[in-house]
Amino acid sequence: MKTTIQHNHQILEVDLSRPIDISIPITNTDQNPIAWYIEKPVIEPVVFGDWIGSIKEGASTNFNTICFNPHGHGTHTECLGHITREFYSINQSLKQFFFLAELVSVQPEIQGNDWVITKDQIEKVLQKAIPDAIVIRTLPNLEEKKSLKYSDTNPPYLTEEAAAFICNSGIKHLLIDLPSVDKERDEGKLLAHKAFWNVTNVDNLNADARLDCTITEMIFVPNQVLDGSYLLNIQIASFENDASPSKPVLYCIL
Repeated sequence: MKTTIQHNHQILEVDLSRPIDISIPITNTDQNPIAWYIEKPVIEPVVFGDWIGSIKEGASTNFNTICFNPHGHGTHTECLGHITREFYSINQSLKQFFFLAELVSVQPEIQGNDWVITKDQIEKVLQKAIPDAIVIRTLPNLEEKKSLKYSDTNPPYLTEEAAAFICNSGIKHLLIDLPSVDKERDEGKLLAHKAFWNVTNVDNLNADARLDCTITEMIFVPNQVLDGSYLLNIQIASFENDASPSKPVLYCIL
């Protein structure tokens, strides 16, 4: 289904019949990716005495309780409330859901004992484009990203300068296929998070902090999806929380 939409004074023709889902689903299996030293999600029927909320166990409906952590169990979108003392909700921060996005592929560079994505790399792949959102696919792009156990592995991350460049470029939504834009063990500095949201004081939020900007982590972009411009739809659940599990979807611009 092809349709024409107007976005930021641009007329775009997109194919809505071919969505490209770049989210990783939450499951209760060992294939679920995990970060931040937690166990896999739990999805199980409610039990009231002898009654079990499962049709296989004789109930009339399936009635499951799900226990998960949005930051550690799959694709999630977070607002600056992730790093501030004052409460901010992703459900209140994200009020628009369609964006012009640029998908870029980047091979992290070695820096000391770490693999990092630098400002120069981001500047080079954007080629002066200023989209609403940047979708970063790290290379090599292996299928195992969808089930990796990231805890205590020191995954690649964005340098503070790279995150500040994205912020200063006016890009409002950052999506990446890593568990965090920051170093796994960074003594709580969270330099890339703070630079992207322009947060200088987590205890008393500065007036120019970027309240309507989001970070989406633990995505997966298939190799057959080419770098370039897309229409992006960020779908979240209506959690009043700093983060929500999410389903970012790309649509080809014709």
